Amino acid sequence: MSVDPLRLGLAIESSLAVPTASNYRPLTWPPAHDWPVVIDAAGKVVSRWGDSMWRLDPWAGKPLPLNFGDGRVTNSASIDPANADLLRMIVGWWIWGPRGARSAGRVCARFDLIRPLFALCSREGILASDLTRFPRVADQLPEVISRAGANELAGILHAIHEQRDDLGFTLLDREGIACLQAALPAHAALQTPYIPPRIWQYQVDRLRTCLDDFLAHRERVEECFHFCIEAYARNYGSLSAAFEARRSSAANPFFQPDSATGARSGKRYFGPFALTAARFGIDGLLERWVGPRGRQYGNASIGVDSFSGYLTLISRAGLAYLLNFTLMRIEEGWNLRADCLRMENDPVFGPICTLRGVTTKTMQDNEAIWIASPSVRVAVEAMNVVARLRISCAQANPVVRLAPEHARNPFLQTHVHEPWNIGRTPDYHLRHVSPSYLTVLRRYPKLLDPDGLRITQQDLDLARLVTPTLDAGRFAVGKVWPLAWHQLRRTGAVNMQASGLVSDASLQFQLKHVSRAMSLYYGRGYARVRLEEDAQALYVRTLYETLGRALARMPSDRYVSPHGEARKAEIVRLIDAADVKKLTKFASEGRVACREILLGVCTNREPCPYGGIESVARCGGGDAGHDVKPCPDVLYDRAKVHQIEALERHLDERLADAPSGSPLRASLEAQKRSVRSFFDVVKPD
Repeated sequence: MSVDPLRLGLAIESSLAVPTASNYRPLTWPPAHDWPVVIDAAGKVVSRWGDSMWRLDPWAGKPLPLNFGDGRVTNSASIDPANADLLRMIVGWWIWGPRGARSAGRVCARFDLIRPLFALCSREGILASDLTRFPRVADQLPEVISRAGANELAGILHAIHEQRDDLGFTLLDREGIACLQAALPAHAALQTPYIPPRIWQYQVDRLRTCLDDFLAHRERVEECFHFCIEAYARNYGSLSAAFEARRSSAANPFFQPDSATGARSGKRYFGPFALTAARFGIDGLLERWVGPRGRQYGNASIGVDSFSGYLTLISRAGLAYLLNFTLMRIEEGWNLRADCLRMENDPVFGPICTLRGVTTKTMQDNEAIWIASPSVRVAVEAMNVVARLRISCAQANPVVRLAPEHARNPFLQTHVHEPWNIGRTPDYHLRHVSPSYLTVLRRYPKLLDPDGLRITQQDLDLARLVTPTLDAGRFAVGKVWPLAWHQLRRTGAVNMQASGLVSDASLQFQLKHVSRAMSLYYGRGYARVRLEEDAQALYVRTLYETLGRALARMPSDRYVSPHGEARKAEIVRLIDAADVKKLTKFASEGRVACREILLGVCTNREPCPYGGIESVARCGGGDAGHDVKPCPDVLYDRAKVHQIEALERHLDERLADAPSGSPLRASLEAQKRSVRSFFDVVKPD
């Protein structure tokens, strides 16, 4: 095996991956045992080639270890040194080989998929490179690998086989990979659950109440925080000294020593923190949302740890509120910064709110943009308050490495940097892993009442309409709905599709479909807005699921054709109301169509140049230039009678002022004729 080192190079997208770095290109392949694999921003070697653990933290911005199993192992199987060296070769090739991985997270994901194979070979006492010679061992692979990642693992094994000349070995040949795939049972990917409207609304209302309560007490919270910081700085000599000094109850300003201690030492004590909270008028606030936490002194109901816990709660509640009103993943929301919010006032459409941040999962974009409800302003404002309070402490801590841009524009989700906090994280750049939504709710049980999340029969019925594959063991009447971050993402997409608050035209824009009604974003300077591939896929999948359910309703008496029952029968001939799954498939293939318009639905499978959203002139045959006949593809919706009555009143009001002979009057009269056509069909006199 001979590999030209010039073919190698670090492809990870990181400011640390520069050609001048000593870990940019190995001098030999495989590299020497002590060759530096990962180097941090300070130039310190974090991991070397022969280490049993590679820490990719500096590249990922969060803890990201790869445990090769030939050293200390806790939660995973051990791997013998020979197999661990083979695994290092593969991972090293992913990182430094041609077409190397762009993100540390991607390397870690591949590593997690393939590691069980090496652990199995170690357990059976063979080299992974000899696996094809031991078919009985290979037959055990389906028992140890992830079924969800089986297809991706097959691709990884195929790539390793194709690169066997560079690596010097292979794991499975083509026949072995084919046998593995044949032995794996089909993996049924479960959809992310759709949160029932009542439960979704309950958690949104509680999050908003929590944030509003905080902002109503903002000044008192900030004053109390600064008072506490000054109290620690006074008793320790300075705020920096409070971080460096060994923790001692004798210097704790909220400790209650004997009366003479303070006089002798020059320190000041304020008794239990509950007294200070009451002094600043936030004791009720802390009791209401967090209650006692951490170390308490005497009979105090809340301590200074409760104060920090409350600030963290506000950060998490703000994050949850944002995710409810955007299509963000948790990682994207987790890494938003203080300046993420943009508000612009449009003279026609009013305030337009966008959030800017980083997305990396399916595309690399440091200036990704999400359109959001203006209500998220409350969440960003609350998180900003907490982030800036904590960054002031981080700046005073001599062991925290804080770049100027982080001090100026901090993360909205930041570490606890208060001087009374024990578990400080010195490296501000190292992002800890985001907690799950359920973890947040367990840590802050006063945020949501379990009874408000308890599933009713109606909740379950509505959830199953959108997600038929719900796990009956977890989602049942009487159980508490297990909230998750990604559920907020899917529920938002479904609601935008089905609520009627977002028009097809606007949705087509979000999907990058051609539409003439793009003025809200394109015409107002938002042409740069785009969704990453995964969000588009989520939208498209939800689009067709919702469309399938709408199609299933079309054969009912609710819909009627202005051209009679024979025409309706022709339109719905492919529709089986009992098979929503098949209808969804037909919709995605373009074999059937159902686009909501003002008068009902349009079943035209081609883009319509006449609209039906802003104007009904053509749909109902009001356009005199088309022989005053309704469109053959329209089905009137009897459920829209009240809406059309309101439309008719609006048309009458506008006709009263429209100049005679004007194009405006002609348009209004055409629409009025279409409305009368609608009523002649759905409720004939």
